[in-house]
Amino acid sequence: MITFKKISMGLIVLALLTACTAGRQSFDDGQRLIQEGKIEEGLLELERALKENARSVEYKTFYLRQKELYIAHLLAKADHARATKQYAEAEGGYRRVFKFDPNNRQANNGLEGIRNDRRRDEVMANAEKVLKEGKTEEAQAIARSVLAEDPQHEAALKMNRTLEETAATKKLASNGLSAAFKKPITLEFRDANLKAIFEVISRATQINFIFDRDVRPDLKSTIFVKHTTIEDVINLLMVTNQLDKRVLNENTILIYPNTPAKNKDYQELIVRAFYLANADVKQTLNMIKTLVKTRDVFIDEKLGLLVMKDTPEAIRLAEKLIVAQDRAEPEVMLEVEVLEVKRSRLLDLGIQFPNTFTALNIATQNTSSTTGGVIVNTSAQTQNVVTIQTLKNLTGGSIAISPNLQLNLKKEDGDVQTLANPRIRVKNKEKAKIHIGEKVPVITTTSTANVGVAESVSYLDVGLKLDVEPQVYLDGDVGIKVGLEVSSIVREIRGQTGSLTYQVGTRNAATVLRLKDGETQILAGLISDEDRQSASKIPGLGDLPLIGRLFSTQRDETTKTEIVLLITPRIVRNLTRLDAAQSEFSSGTEGAIGSASLSLRPPASSGPAVTLQGQGAPAPRPSAQQPVVAPLTLSMTTVPSIGKGQEFNLVVQATSSGEVKSLGFDLVYDPALMEVVRVTEAAFLKQGNATTEFIGNPVEGADRLTVNINRTTGGARGTGAVAVVVLRALTEPGAAQVSIENAKVVDATGKPLDVNLPTPTSINIAP
Repeated sequence: MITFKKISMGLIVLALLTACTAGRQSFDDGQRLIQEGKIEEGLLELERALKENARSVEYKTFYLRQKELYIAHLLAKADHARATKQYAEAEGGYRRVFKFDPNNRQANNGLEGIRNDRRRDEVMANAEKVLKEGKTEEAQAIARSVLAEDPQHEAALKMNRTLEETAATKKLASNGLSAAFKKPITLEFRDANLKAIFEVISRATQINFIFDRDVRPDLKSTIFVKHTTIEDVINLLMVTNQLDKRVLNENTILIYPNTPAKNKDYQELIVRAFYLANADVKQTLNMIKTLVKTRDVFIDEKLGLLVMKDTPEAIRLAEKLIVAQDRAEPEVMLEVEVLEVKRSRLLDLGIQFPNTFTALNIATQNTSSTTGGVIVNTSAQTQNVVTIQTLKNLTGGSIAISPNLQLNLKKEDGDVQTLANPRIRVKNKEKAKIHIGEKVPVITTTSTANVGVAESVSYLDVGLKLDVEPQVYLDGDVGIKVGLEVSSIVREIRGQTGSLTYQVGTRNAATVLRLKDGETQILAGLISDEDRQSASKIPGLGDLPLIGRLFSTQRDETTKTEIVLLITPRIVRNLTRLDAAQSEFSSGTEGAIGSASLSLRPPASSGPAVTLQGQGAPAPRPSAQQPVVAPLTLSMTTVPSIGKGQEFNLVVQATSSGEVKSLGFDLVYDPALMEVVRVTEAAFLKQGNATTEFIGNPVEGADRLTVNINRTTGGARGTGAVAVVVLRALTEPGAAQVSIENAKVVDATGKPLDVNLPTPTSINIAP
């Protein structure tokens, strides 16, 4: 009788067999789909098979391996699309990775990189627009901010290089000076008091000059210049009287003696951190100390970081030097093919006759004795020395012939080809080694008194050994030092104490080549040719013509081995020659590293020059209607267009010639077309690690965002970003206009400052 328990067990076994069969079918279907190129469908089938057979090591291993390979394929494809700025395709590739690995870090980083790439591209598009408007300094500042985030950004590199080439002949110290310094002037002074000359220039041009107390009051100067810019005239007076200057604002200059003590007091120093991608940090440090004469330099070898503190001119010079040095080293892929061809021939033919016989003299002695009635017979057989008497008594049983008569009919032919085809990637001027063969153990025995015997094992490399050292040239040639060694074990040698050594046959070749990229060179001729002939003959009969072959045996053995090496270099990456602006640039003077060259440039305007003659010559009164330049200028940087539902950044920047303690403004926008996501403070008012109070809140029910920033101590000056506003485009399409209103700025003394507001900008929201 079948019990219920037996029925249950049978059903369980049947269910397990059915599950295993279903899992195998899914596994086979997954393999088939992957072979057909339908990888995603195949992975789904493999995943289904793994769920049905969770304990199957075969299913799990194959599934994980195929999934890993497919994810790597998707990531590589997405990275390539991102590099070529096909952002939509790259984003789709990264998101497909999440289907198989929801927490893939590389895919997350790729999506974040796409967002940053798009933002940088939009910023560079705005920089192009700013550059077309003639605002070169602002455009270059934007390009440098992008390069600080991504040193390889093509558009930023191109713009920065173009602007540097354009400004190569301009003086860096003139940045921040107003257009009045570009006006032409004619000076004619002989042995005049220097301060009086500056006083005349000040009255004629409304430029303020402030003198350090250590400037000698009795300095005299002689100068005769015609139709030269005021800036060049001031530079001439500085150099010829051992003075220096510092620009305080657009129309004010501080003049002080050019001495080390005064330079420490007045020269502005900045700190710059350089992260090196390719160059050695120590070599870069030596270059900076040698060429820029900078003493305040710090390096971190682990991070590839170099931090230096120096004047802005020296920092700019160091930046150019590092750009010229921090370049990826050339690399080359060496395709090597080593062919060993071995041919052997063996012919063993003939009749081998006996060549020795032995005559034996065997004497038998029989003895008998009786012991206890039992007869015991004993015999002894001995071999004696052959004598004449022995030869007389020889019989057929006492003659032995060796070896036996045999017929040799043997022929062997052998052809052996051994091929090695390694590929190896090598950096420029680095050594690479290839070993294809075996490590043979060599046992050495050492005997020590009062200690005993000890054995040690060392290993001998036998086989193919190839050493290469490439050097990549700028013209596309590759120089290669090649060392080839092919070795084999000839025989083993065992010592008296049991130690084992080997007799090794070897062939070596060493040379230096210079090949074109993709050119193949063949190294051949390493030939070992052995030809051995031996014969065994019956004396006299074996030397007879024709029939002598019947009384001899001959052995002919031929062995020929040849090594052929084919090597092909393929340049993976090579150095490119630097542009003229990057390979040759002004480095200043020995006393002022990085300063602009002292040269006279044509004035910006072609109008009549202001003529000043003699110390008492009357200076013309300036026109009453001159434009008033505000101490602070605000500007906006954003994107020209955006898709609906997407976020974008609007950066508010400030340029100030005075000390700014607090700054506030309203950002006006259309709430029907966009909304404020968040507002963050930028670095302008945080100069010197100052503490600030930041308030940035949208006004409820209004069309504006109010921003207020206050420093607790001191003030900020120069150019920098004030705030970053993240906006989101709403679903309703249209052209959204953004503007800045109600700007209020206070300097470090509590005095309000005039502000130049930017023109409203328009952002197109696509449907």
